[in-house]
Amino acid sequence: MNYQINNIFGYEEDFSYLDSVIKRTLEHENALNSCFSIIFVGNEEIQTLNKQYRAIDRVTDVISFALEDAKDEFSLATRMLGDIYVCIPKMKEQALEYGHSEKRELSFLVVHGLLHLLGYDHQIKEEEKKMFDLQKEILDEEGISR
Repeated sequence: MNYQINNIFGYEEDFSYLDSVIKRTLEHENALNSCFSIIFVGNEEIQTLNKQYRAIDRVTDVISFALEDAKDEFSLATRMLGDIYVCIPKMKEQALEYGHSEKRELSFLVVHGLLHLLGYDHQIKEEEKKMFDLQKEILDEEGISR
């Protein structure tokens, strides 16, 4: 497992708890030999990405850019998964709105983004249920609840 967190805002918060959440997610998907980045951005940056790549001109919480195609056959020793962009101000806002901790919200967003990199989606109800059930299972195993 090789990942890099780019904290462009210089938040002095301790995000080390994400190590365990990330590892558990990769273990669930048998993808420990993976490389990806998590980039923490602000409202303006995430809105720009959302507009440019999804044609949605508003702030969002997380966007993933996968390098693999679900149809690809993998023969590399290390999988190159892609990038996860997390909007820290939106994460903090949602934690307050949903009435749970920032740890829970950030963990959820990272698992969500990572599952997208691993080929999960939620465009149809069946896919959404599978993805959200797996997110809940991973967070429950980590003792991170609402």
